Amino acid sequence: MKNLIAFFREQPVNLLLVALPLALFAEWGHWGELWVFIFSSAAIVPLAGLIGRSTEALTVYTGPRLGGLLNATLGNAAELIITIVAIREGLLELVKASITGSILGNILLVMGMAMFLGGFKNGIQRFDRHHASRSAILLMLSVIALLVPSMLSSAIGPETSIRVEALSLGVAAIMIVLYAAGLFYSFRSKDGAVAKAITADTRATWETAEAKPSELVKNHEHWSLRTSLIFLALSTVGVVVMSELLVAVVEPVVASLGVSEFFLGVILIPLIGNVAEHLIAVKVAVENQMDLSVEIAVASSLQIALFVAPVLVFISLLMGNPLQLIFNSFELLALIVGVFIAVMVSQDGESNWLEGAELLAVYLILALAFFLLPV
Repeated sequence: MKNLIAFFREQPVNLLLVALPLALFAEWGHWGELWVFIFSSAAIVPLAGLIGRSTEALTVYTGPRLGGLLNATLGNAAELIITIVAIREGLLELVKASITGSILGNILLVMGMAMFLGGFKNGIQRFDRHHASRSAILLMLSVIALLVPSMLSSAIGPETSIRVEALSLGVAAIMIVLYAAGLFYSFRSKDGAVAKAITADTRATWETAEAKPSELVKNHEHWSLRTSLIFLALSTVGVVVMSELLVAVVEPVVASLGVSEFFLGVILIPLIGNVAEHLIAVKVAVENQMDLSVEIAVASSLQIALFVAPVLVFISLLMGNPLQLIFNSFELLALIVGVFIAVMVSQDGESNWLEGAELLAVYLILALAFFLLPV
């Protein structure tokens, strides 16, 4: 009982786990699609957090390098699962919208909230300008990689043609190679831009362990190797089940609420899968660790752009519902604007609450525009 209380006290968001059985009851009891949607969405939030928490706990046993690789692979596991289920159901536009929303959510909403609250409490905060610049270049490169097939596909041939499919697959393969190259480089160099970002949580855990070994024991005493693996397995299965329920009711819920599927993919799906990680980035910023906060925010964007999106292209091909890296004009404009403003804000290595408010303002403007798009 004591461990159970500590479990919920450590992460109050875990209280939302009560939504998991409610989602099942709503499905079995025919309470209506909206209740299934609400409860399954709420349940994914703590389950995604548990995947990240158990992965972090595993780094104590695997070491920082393998732990970093685990974190890089499973960092966006919940969203990857949701999108795979959506691909199987043929909701390809929802998947592409969620890719766009994940990138925007991290560099505008998360980094904006972190800079706003961190700056409001601590004043001007500083972070590694050189690392931020390297990460910004990677983000810009990712957007360019998404722009090329989107802009040139119509000149190559029909969207369903083999030539356009070859372009999408080729770009996806190059992005995965770049992601792997970044991992390899950074595991051999402490200055690697990709892995320095994507292993932010892991690096923080080990730096704490080296500085204060007693805190490592305190934070992980109830997270043995067996416990970590059990939590990882159960939370992953839970996300799969909840994703099945969520995706199954997307279309009727969209119709009943009068919002577009596009808005659902850009705003809601990314929030569901990444709330726990978002809270960590904001928390460390309030604690005046803006360097780590920026790394976490950029980390997830890089994972989505350079790993999740291209992997989904190949997975969709195997599932018989080919997903092409062809985004609509709204998504491309939002990505260009989002990455541009994030680069401008982070280039000087300093942040304050006003810059955070500016990032949040851009996100809210885009969200409002997406909400008002016709169904």
